[in-house]
Amino acid sequence: MENGKLQQTLAGCIELSGKTLHSGKVSKVKIWPGFAGEGRYFEFHSNLIPASIDFVRESLLCTTLCKDGYKIRTVEHLLSALEAKGIDNCRIQIQSLDSEDTEVEVPIFDGSANAWVEAIEQVGRKEALDRCGNNVEKLAPYLSEPFYVSRNDSFMVAFPASKVHISCGIDFPKVPAIGCQWFSSAALDDSYEKHIACSRTFCIYEEVEHMCSMGLIKGGSLDNAIVCSAIRGWLNPPLRFPDEPCRHKVLDLIGDLSLFARSGSRGIPMARVISFKVSALSLSPSLSRGERSIESSQIEYKNFS
Repeated sequence: MENGKLQQTLAGCIELSGKTLHSGKVSKVKIWPGFAGEGRYFEFHSNLIPASIDFVRESLLCTTLCKDGYKIRTVEHLLSALEAKGIDNCRIQIQSLDSEDTEVEVPIFDGSANAWVEAIEQVGRKEALDRCGNNVEKLAPYLSEPFYVSRNDSFMVAFPASKVHISCGIDFPKVPAIGCQWFSSAALDDSYEKHIACSRTFCIYEEVEHMCSMGLIKGGSLDNAIVCSAIRGWLNPPLRFPDEPCRHKVLDLIGDLSLFARSGSRGIPMARVISFKVSALSLSPSLSRGERSIESSQIEYKNFS
């Protein structure tokens, strides 16, 4: 595999700040190199929250981690970039300008993962060592049998495979400019930077007022999302790709699947993953309980071949 057989971390520190999508506040993120075997985790008000499916809480329009009353929202773009770029271990310090806040959100930037990918490229990557100075083998989850999970007309299915391959579909029949789209990618090769990371989050113009009434997208603008009207089409063209909305769903899906990582292993399984009208964590109650989906007996962690 491109990221080798040993666990990796950052070669330096990343520090970025910016406005957040839902709260509209400014937050600051500092990502430090991590010890092998400790994985990716957030630090907020001295509280450590692992980037793990075990700490996911259901939330609207973003992926949220929660522990001991502290919440970190909209983690999917950052985690997508870290997973795709092979950063297995790191400490992610995050803070908001209000020291009294018990929840914080990752900055949205332009609505894509570009800022994170560029920052990772700038500092580089190195072999991670554990606290005793030893390197640690990087494992990948392999499926022993297919799994399937669904909710209403959304579904996700995965089949055992020797390589990662993701196919994602979306369908907006009432928004002709989007319609039904499919995008497929090997996800963790060079195609991530070129074809996935730069795709931006999107929303439907006719739904904006409703989302605002729910206290969401307070920081949303035409600078950090592409907006499509059911009547007028795209309001802030040009798109970076004709199927940019679907590509962005793949970006989100990689970030969500990264939360299945354990102890510096990779999160995305060696599998052929197909999803339709879904993010992994919109089905998280089923995924985490193993209902018709992933059970511990179905996953085996192995060295990369």
